[in-house]
Amino acid sequence: MTNLPPDRQSAPTLLVGVDLGFANFDAELEELGLLAQTAGLNPVARLTCKRKAPDAALFVGSGKADEIKMLATQHGVLEVLFDQSLSPAQQRNLERHLELPVNDRTLLILEIFGQRARSHEGKLQVELARMQYLSTRLVRRWSHLERQSGGIGMRGGPGETQIELDRRMIGDNIKKIKERLQKVKRQRQTQRRQRERRDAFNISLVGYTNAGKTTLFNALVKARAYAADQLFATLDTTTRQLYLGEAARSVSLSDTVGFIRDLPHGLIDAFEATLQEAVDADLLLHVVDSASEHCLEQIAEVQRVLTEIGAAEIPQVLVFNKLDALENERRPLQLEDSFDLGGVQTPRIFLSAAQGEGVSLLRQHLAGVVAGSSLGTIR
Repeated sequence: MTNLPPDRQSAPTLLVGVDLGFANFDAELEELGLLAQTAGLNPVARLTCKRKAPDAALFVGSGKADEIKMLATQHGVLEVLFDQSLSPAQQRNLERHLELPVNDRTLLILEIFGQRARSHEGKLQVELARMQYLSTRLVRRWSHLERQSGGIGMRGGPGETQIELDRRMIGDNIKKIKERLQKVKRQRQTQRRQRERRDAFNISLVGYTNAGKTTLFNALVKARAYAADQLFATLDTTTRQLYLGEAARSVSLSDTVGFIRDLPHGLIDAFEATLQEAVDADLLLHVVDSASEHCLEQIAEVQRVLTEIGAAEIPQVLVFNKLDALENERRPLQLEDSFDLGGVQTPRIFLSAAQGEGVSLLRQHLAGVVAGSSLGTIR
């Protein structure tokens, strides 16, 4: 169920990507198209171009902006969506030039997160990130309003503008949300201390969005967490007990939010409490979509985010999922080997979480790791 305004639901959308020379540029705008569809938009045309650096005023330059406007008219586009983050000034200038709403990848991800968050904590985190994003966009939002005069019964002092009032209101909301999230964080810390007292071993599933983390989570613990072939199907952390017969003990298994290229920093900050499950884990199951032609880039992106949240040094097991989607010539000769992850030989297991192939092998490997940890050999 989408919460987009009625005039944006299934809106014909033009996707625009600018190749600035970075290695991870998506020339087909495949991921942006999936994000747009996930949010409820309807991509009808795509345009890419190359630049050495973004144009300060229009990001793409005036000539390319004219081309975008012409293409948008041809396809009856109601919105233009950029694969990169736009500054408030660039967004405002593009909207004036194109005479169409213009949004960027950051807002799109925020909208998807807003649609998918279910828990109280998740909703708070999304609202914080949204408020932080909007606080930089108030010039565009309120530029049509005149200065408001002060007086008895008026909000604000003499001559205070609507933009100043709204900036103050958003600032107050951000402060309140951060205080509530701090309370949630303290509750999580209490829960973690309780697990530590029980000598619990904590495993967190991490990986690029749509790699199959939740499907693997369900296969391991026989749970019914929501899983779908779409980006960001799961936002809220789910934790269950996983019994490993070979180790004769249970461990705590958590499914976390998926990562994505150019994840807005505001979301990383806002989801700190959720991602804390990964930071405090004893072992990370790094789930990879082995059938994706971009799997190596996706591994690198997950590693980058793990470094950013302070979880890069936690031991990992690479789980190359979706074995059933590989052509015969791409199938591995053996389901268990090692992979060079940043210069460290890391255990790798191929499996199909959906079909069950290789899942028992992963359970056996986890049992060995857990047994080794009780002897003090995991790190």
